[in-house]
Amino acid sequence: MVDPLAEVVTLLQPHAPFSKVVSGAGPWRVRRTEAGQPFYCVILDGSCRLAVDGHEPINLQEGDFVLIPSAYGFTMSSLDPTTSEDFDTVPVALLHGEFRLGVQSGPPDVLLLVGHCVFGSPDAALLVSLLPQLMHVRGERRLATIVQLVGEESRALRPARDVILARLLEVLLIETLRSTAGTAASQGLLRGLADERLAVAIRRMHESPTQPWTVAQLANEAALSRSTFFERFRRAVGVPPMEYLLAWRMALAKKLLRHNEAGIAEVAGRVGYSSASTFSVAFTRHVGLPPTRYAREQMESQRP
Repeated sequence: MVDPLAEVVTLLQPHAPFSKVVSGAGPWRVRRTEAGQPFYCVILDGSCRLAVDGHEPINLQEGDFVLIPSAYGFTMSSLDPTTSEDFDTVPVALLHGEFRLGVQSGPPDVLLLVGHCVFGSPDAALLVSLLPQLMHVRGERRLATIVQLVGEESRALRPARDVILARLLEVLLIETLRSTAGTAASQGLLRGLADERLAVAIRRMHESPTQPWTVAQLANEAALSRSTFFERFRRAVGVPPMEYLLAWRMALAKKLLRHNEAGIAEVAGRVGYSSASTFSVAFTRHVGLPPTRYAREQMESQRP
């Protein structure tokens, strides 16, 4: 059975070029607004506060894990915040690549492993849009263990470091997505897969992207009426079913074109189009470039 979550994570091509251990004591506050840069954090000890734009602030405690797939503005601070909302604490470098926030002496109130991951896929914006904006997991020791391994690998110059990091991060992302599945998740693929009826239709789209699906056929797969399926899918995933199918087909087509795995006609057939011309029109409208030009530019960008 095709696993849509695994497919999305694989296409994202995640890796972690940066992570660090940070401790904090006393009042401190750090504000970040790096648009599009995925952020993760695990609380190794103690507690602190996270405020992500558009979400209610949450108090993080030992063992918690947070993943923000696409950077939105967010603030991390001590539970007793600084007196000024405009104040940004400058981290002080310690030995062994660690950093300290707030009061420099005495035991820390919190110990964090924080990092940025990078999604290598040119379709990252599309795929990330299918994920929740904020994922907060509590009580999952498996995740804490994986993140600890990611931190160790990112700071050590061991053989095959980049390969290990990429694999660990894939596992981390899938574990996080599995752990946060449920109707409480924000709109996106994860919430759609948490709905048993919708999950059947989503899996069928991923299993057979070449099938000339209609809303009525997908509704039948989900054992729902056409109107109920359409509205339920749109509310859960955030886009109508045919728009989701189109986005997935285009993501697959881009992957085939990037790797020069097939000619335009074969790519068209492998993503559900009856002719190269029909595919070219759809691809150009969706991507902004004809498939031949897209493939050529991708090949040129990969040359040394």
